[in-house]
Amino acid sequence: MARKEDKQKAIDMRKKGMSYSQIKEKLGISKSTLSGWLYNMPLSEKRIRELRDNNPIRIERCRNTKMAKRETRLKEVFGKVSKDVGTLSKRDLFLAGLFLYWGEGTKVQRGAVTLTNTNPAMLKLFIKWLELMNVERKNLKVKLHLYSDMNVKKSIDFWSRELKIPISQFRKSYIKKNSSKSITYKNGFGKGTCCVMFDNRDLWEYITMGLKYISQIS
Repeated sequence: MARKEDKQKAIDMRKKGMSYSQIKEKLGISKSTLSGWLYNMPLSEKRIRELRDNNPIRIERCRNTKMAKRETRLKEVFGKVSKDVGTLSKRDLFLAGLFLYWGEGTKVQRGAVTLTNTNPAMLKLFIKWLELMNVERKNLKVKLHLYSDMNVKKSIDFWSRELKIPISQFRKSYIKKNSSKSITYKNGFGKGTCCVMFDNRDLWEYITMGLKYISQIS
């Protein structure tokens, strides 16, 4: 009786366009048995193409192939742009930092040379730029903006290690209590937003006038 019920279920599934593999997975019936039951119920060519295109193994292989091609292509592009850029001179670094600050730095708070970002590489460039202008790392201050479900100590340790700035130079972190479940740090970098600060009126004015000059000649 059970065998008869399984056969009817298999027939119903086949009518819905399911493959032998899909029916086997649902009912636990061997493909040889299904072949005997369903020999007169072939799938249309259109349905066969749909099953082939939606096959998880095929999709994964296709994804891996595309990924490998993309990585190879990007490696070649990286090699080309590396040759085009070459070694950065002090002037190159100065201009790069000035443009970085123009886009990301704080400009309205007089005397505060500050850059905030989630990307360690960007903040490292900012610090290197400051050092080019004779700012010592020991005079920098750091403040983190974190979410309430983040580990404060681990975040501070991460940024201290990445930026090579001792924890003693970190100010108290700002902790954001987020009530919206749709907004979460897990969608972003995951180590919080880092603010590197140097309070100096003369440097702030120098940078501000540098940005004014660039805006006039660009």
